[in-house]
Amino acid sequence: MPCPAGPARPRASGNRAIRKSYRPVVSSPHSKSSVLAAALAVLDEGGTPDRAVLRDAVRASLADLARRAPGRSVEVRVPPFGAVQCVAGPRHTRGTPPNVVETDPATWLRLVAGRLQWVDAVTEGRVQVSGNRADLSGYLPL
Repeated sequence: MPCPAGPARPRASGNRAIRKSYRPVVSSPHSKSSVLAAALAVLDEGGTPDRAVLRDAVRASLADLARRAPGRSVEVRVPPFGAVQCVAGPRHTRGTPPNVVETDPATWLRLVAGRLQWVDAVTEGRVQVSGNRADLSGYLPL
């Protein structure tokens, strides 16, 4: 049975210059540092930063870590805001990675700013690490 003749379906344009990027607009490094400073100021006072400020500060610092320690052998998780793979070495591709660092957002920001030492955070159980490459002491503070 032949296909019913109807209007032709529109095809995707071959001109890729018109397509918009799927990536969000990235803010400048200055605004990222101001978000980190704002989150740390609230944490220093003993308060809890606004969720959006906390999220932006964590994501900016994770991106900075990935930029400073390129690679894919360690996965750094700061739930619920983000995770990155970083540090040169054997690449992880599937399943649970062998080298994982996981912590809460407030602890992560204190580590990034140098207000908490890596050894102290691990000893106190504020940072969970697994794997022999999961030592970020050489990369923190950022």
